[in-house]
Amino acid sequence: MPLAVYVLGLSVFSLGTSEFMVAGLLKMISDDLGVTIAEAGLLVSAFAVGMLVSAPLVAVTAFRASRKSIMIVMLAIFSASHLVGALAPTYEILFVTRVLSALGCAGFWAVAAASAIMLVPPHHRGRAMATIVGGLTTANVLGVPAGTFVGGHGGWRLTFLSVGLLSVLALVGVIILVPGSGKSNTTVRLGAELNVYRNPRLWLAIATIVLAAATTVATFSYLSPILTEVSGLPEGWLPGVLSLFGLGSLVGVYIGGKLADLKPILTIASALAALILVCALLAIRASDMHSSIILVFFMGFLGFVTNPALNIRIFALAGSAPTLAGATCVTAFNVGIALAPWISGRAINAWESYTSAAWVSVACGSVAFVAVLAAAIDDRAKNKRVHSTA
Repeated sequence: MPLAVYVLGLSVFSLGTSEFMVAGLLKMISDDLGVTIAEAGLLVSAFAVGMLVSAPLVAVTAFRASRKSIMIVMLAIFSASHLVGALAPTYEILFVTRVLSALGCAGFWAVAAASAIMLVPPHHRGRAMATIVGGLTTANVLGVPAGTFVGGHGGWRLTFLSVGLLSVLALVGVIILVPGSGKSNTTVRLGAELNVYRNPRLWLAIATIVLAAATTVATFSYLSPILTEVSGLPEGWLPGVLSLFGLGSLVGVYIGGKLADLKPILTIASALAALILVCALLAIRASDMHSSIILVFFMGFLGFVTNPALNIRIFALAGSAPTLAGATCVTAFNVGIALAPWISGRAINAWESYTSAAWVSVACGSVAFVAVLAAAIDDRAKNKRVHSTA
C-alpha cells in the first residue's frame, strides 16, 4: 500500500475525530459560552448537515482543480476552522467554524476516496478504501475518547487546538507525499461525470448504502439506554462496552477491505444477513446483559465490514465519475445516519420500548438485503448477456 494512502487515512482520522468529539464536550462548551446543552448540541447537527450538503457541492464546483489541490485547500480550511474555533469568544463564531469544518471534511473525504482508489491497482482498491474508512473508525475508537480526555483535563478549547494541529500535520503529509500528477490528479468534466447517474444500477447501490448505514445507526444511536435501562448495565461500564462497538468496527473494516477485493456483493449480502440476525437477537435478548455485551461487538463488526465493499461498488459503477462517486458515498452514508435516529425515536415513542430501535434496524437491513439481492441478480444477467455476445 503506498505511503500516500496512509497519509490520507491519517487525514481522515483527524476529520473523524472532529466530527464526533463535540458529543463529549457539550457540558464544557455550554458552561464556557453560556448556552444551553441543547444549543451546544446543535454544533453536532451543524457539522452533520454541513457534511451532507458540502460533499456534492465541493465535488461539483472544484472540477477544474487537481485532486491534490482540492485536498490541500480542504485541509487548510479544516485546520484553520479548528484553530479559530479554539479561540472563539462566542457561540455564534464557534457555530460558523463547525460549518466550515464540515465543508473541509466533506470536500476532503470526497476527493481523498477517489485519490486512494487511483493510487493502487484494481485488486487492492478494497484495501485502500479500508485504510481510508479505517481512519474514521479509528477516530471513533481512539480519537473521540482522547478528545474527551484532553477536554476533561485542559478544557474543550485544547481539544479543538489539538485536532487543528493534527490536521496541520496531515496537511504537510499530503503536500509532501501525495502525488501531484498522474491518475490520482486527473481533472474531469462535470458533464461527463453527471452522465453516469443515468444508470439505475448506481442508484440501487446508493440506496443500499443509505439503508446499510441506517441499519447500524438506528440501534447504535440508542445503545446507551438499551444497555443501561433494559440490559441493566451499570453506567460506569458503559464507555467500556461502547468501546467494544468501536473495536468491532475497526476489525470489520480491516477484514472488509480484504473481502471487498474478492467478492464485494457476497460480502455485503452476508454481512447484512448476519447483522439483521444480531439486531433481532438484541431486541429479543436485551434483558440479558451478557448477551447484549457480546452482540454490541458483533454489531460494530458487521456494521462496518460492508463499508469498503459498499464504497467499491459505487466507484465500480461510476467508473468515469470518480470525484462525484466519492461525494455520493459521503452523502449516502450521511443520509442514512441522519434518518435512522429520527425513525428509531418515533418507533420508541410509539411502542414505548428502547428495543424498538433494534427492530427498526431489522427492517432497514431487510430492505437493504433485498436491494443487494436485486443487484446480484442484475449483475448475473448482465454477465450472461456479455458472454452470449462474445
